[in-house]
Amino acid sequence: MRCRIVYPAWFSPAGTTRTVVERVAAGLGEIGGHCDLLEHPPEGEVSLPAGALLVAGAPVYAGRLPAIAAQRFSMLKGNGTPAVALAVYGNREYEDALLELCDILEGNGFWIAAAGAAVGQHSIFPNTAAGRPDEADLAKLDDFARSCVQKLEASAGTKARPAVKGTFPYRKPANVSFYPVGSERCTGCGACSRICPAGAIDPARPRETDKERCIPCGACIRVCPTGARAFRGPVYTAAKEGFGLLYKVRKEPEFFL
Repeated sequence: MRCRIVYPAWFSPAGTTRTVVERVAAGLGEIGGHCDLLEHPPEGEVSLPAGALLVAGAPVYAGRLPAIAAQRFSMLKGNGTPAVALAVYGNREYEDALLELCDILEGNGFWIAAAGAAVGQHSIFPNTAAGRPDEADLAKLDDFARSCVQKLEASAGTKARPAVKGTFPYRKPANVSFYPVGSERCTGCGACSRICPAGAIDPARPRETDKERCIPCGACIRVCPTGARAFRGPVYTAAKEGFGLLYKVRKEPEFFL
């Protein structure tokens, strides 16, 4: 395989998807730039040549891609360009999300050379899969990257798409009843409002959250410098404990080549 320039692209509110994408991309070749679809969404189409290699990663929300992420990935265009698709989920299930990402990329001119579903700490219930991806996960991602290189070297012009898990039509998006809000620790710095991909935080009232817009991704929690924003309330606390018990059995990454 001739040397390819690798372009990582991610939508990563909690930061775990970015970790997964960058780990795989580092094992595939020279990094030629990156595309942060959360903090710096493209204003127009971004085209990658056939000789490049895209590594695209998105989180899983209730078995689907976040609608905003799907829309932003649709801005990436290929020309027979190989792609590695990655979905990151919180130890429950990834259901149709990986299939959905593969379909978006393939519909935009990419060849799906490989795909994978990795586990990351749950964004709403962080007691589930806490600390993941961990060292064992990262080692498996390294092995996956080496397998991707071998496949690309052996492809010899064939562009068969691996069969990934999922069904079509995709499952209906689920409604989530928990939303992060601010507290008295809020200083009004505006970091949460600036990063929110859904425009759910008014910079004039940063302690509040527009529940009709919020996708509860947790980006605002990650960037809050004082820890003011969080999921709160007795119902949330009970749900967090129950979810953690229900999905406490460790799931492992799955790869498709």
